[in-house]
Amino acid sequence: MIDQIDALKTVDNPFVTNNPTSWCPGCGNFSILDTLNKTLFDVGLKPQDVLLVSGIGQAAKLPHYIHAHGLNTLHGRALPSALGAHVANNTLKIILNSGDGDTYGEGGNHLMHNIRRNIDIVHIVHNNQVYGLTKGQGSPTTPLGQITRLQFDGMRSEEIRPLALAISLGCGFVARSFSGDSEHLGEMIKAAMDYKGYALIDVMQPCVSFNKINTFKWYKDRAFKLPDDYDPTDKIKAFEMAQMFGDEGIPMGILFKENKSDFMARIPHITKPLVLYDRKPDDIEKLLDGMI
Repeated sequence: MIDQIDALKTVDNPFVTNNPTSWCPGCGNFSILDTLNKTLFDVGLKPQDVLLVSGIGQAAKLPHYIHAHGLNTLHGRALPSALGAHVANNTLKIILNSGDGDTYGEGGNHLMHNIRRNIDIVHIVHNNQVYGLTKGQGSPTTPLGQITRLQFDGMRSEEIRPLALAISLGCGFVARSFSGDSEHLGEMIKAAMDYKGYALIDVMQPCVSFNKINTFKWYKDRAFKLPDDYDPTDKIKAFEMAQMFGDEGIPMGILFKENKSDFMARIPHITKPLVLYDRKPDDIEKLLDGMI
């Protein structure tokens, strides 16, 4: 199937397509898309090697715009779907794209339990601190008191600190980047792809239509890169940095990293993929016979 749609290519990078987007001009999703396209190509992957999984939302449209395998799931349900795909074929590099509402709201319970499982995927969260697809109501990361198109008197629930939450739950790779710094974002995606296990990247990005406070300039003025001597294995320091946000600054980089056994390593009887796109039925039978 993929080999039959080479006409979508616009440059030498086979991941780039001509597919028209439905994002607003100036949306941070464009930069995330371009950076992901470049990074996948730079590390030597091919479209048939990659599966892009998403839930529902503006960020979740990204698989429509990349020439690779794609799977759109239900709102908040991208993580369990990615788990199923990973178990079925662990030869694929799985990249999950979802928004702050999709991940930390509807998908919060799945986030918690998939951190426990530690499946080997890269999860890029497009965090614009608002629900963009459904026209601007507050999300789990919208600050307390911020006025939105639905919360006319301001948000009455405190915002969560998603990276502090991830670290407290035992996530082995926790990073943050900014859609306005493509070079840094590319570095974070490469590091996450090299990590064996669940790698979470929270990407700050503007929503030009429905969030007039957390703008490109707002993030740019506050984002700072972690110093060279920062130790990402120091969990206590990482937890402190993960709670820093707003006028005090927004730290960018790998906040925390530790090696952990991944999900598949804990299931020794699943040593080979159950499904491969080039397998024949008799190959699958032989594979299953070898597992019993």
